[in-house]
Amino acid sequence: MNPMNTIRIGTRNSPLAMWQALEVEQKVRNLGYATEIVSVTSLGDKNLTQPLYQMNVVGVFTKDLDIALLNHEIDIAAHSLKDVPTVLPREIVLSAVLERDHESDILIRNPKKESQKGVFDDLYIGTGSLRRRAFWKAKYPHVRFDDIRGNVQTRLSKLESENFDGTVFSLAGIKRLELPLQYEILDFIIPAPAQGVVAVTSLREHHELTEILTNLNHQDTQICVEIEREFLNVLEGGCTAPIGAIAKIKNDEIHFKAGIVSLDGTKKVLFDEVFPVAEHTFKGKELADKAKKLGAEKIIEEIKALNKKTF
Repeated sequence: MNPMNTIRIGTRNSPLAMWQALEVEQKVRNLGYATEIVSVTSLGDKNLTQPLYQMNVVGVFTKDLDIALLNHEIDIAAHSLKDVPTVLPREIVLSAVLERDHESDILIRNPKKESQKGVFDDLYIGTGSLRRRAFWKAKYPHVRFDDIRGNVQTRLSKLESENFDGTVFSLAGIKRLELPLQYEILDFIIPAPAQGVVAVTSLREHHELTEILTNLNHQDTQICVEIEREFLNVLEGGCTAPIGAIAKIKNDEIHFKAGIVSLDGTKKVLFDEVFPVAEHTFKGKELADKAKKLGAEKIIEEIKALNKKTF
């Protein structure tokens, strides 16, 4: 920590990222520590024209915060955990995860096209997420997509200006910003691993600070996201592979749902598992190995080959 004993919290400067940082700040202050919010502009925020999957950068929204940590410009960083790579820089640790609030993906329709409510095929949807596109096409093959980038407010304005029928958000983002929007939950899209979870990272060498941050950690959420992120890591996911995974704890059991879909939606591996919480250690790898045997490995190899041709 810096000499002033004030914990500097690094964050991206979008309204949603700032909400997450303020949530972390309040919890740190409740422990009796002074805080300061430090805004850091990420590569993902600087480049709003190129789709994320074409940037070929691991941690497009987190890398600049990692650098700020390593340069001792901040003491901790607040992230949306789904943006955090499954393998962190050696000097950085995931110190805490807050309780997950909402994991679902939702559709917000163009208000000028309300007559389409309840229709999910033959739509023109704005989203740059390969996962959302693939899972949607697997269910409704006639939907059309185009890229849409920017923070929540920017995407909402583009919804009408670019004549989309709708765009996709995480429910967590809409709820956190308290936006009074009509939405429909897309239950045919499996959420990104760790979607709806705010995470805190810090330097491995700052043992005292890491100890403080354990007070922010929500254990059940940690167990679930460790499984989801390990599953993603073993399948070699990230922004270029449409992989979804969600784990929930109910009555001492973990209910796990996951899937991977080809980019065109024609091939998919979807499965559910229920197992005791006590068996959660290394379960993500076990589940990923099962997915591979069911055909996930073949889908990933095809995506890798396509990526080499395209990029």
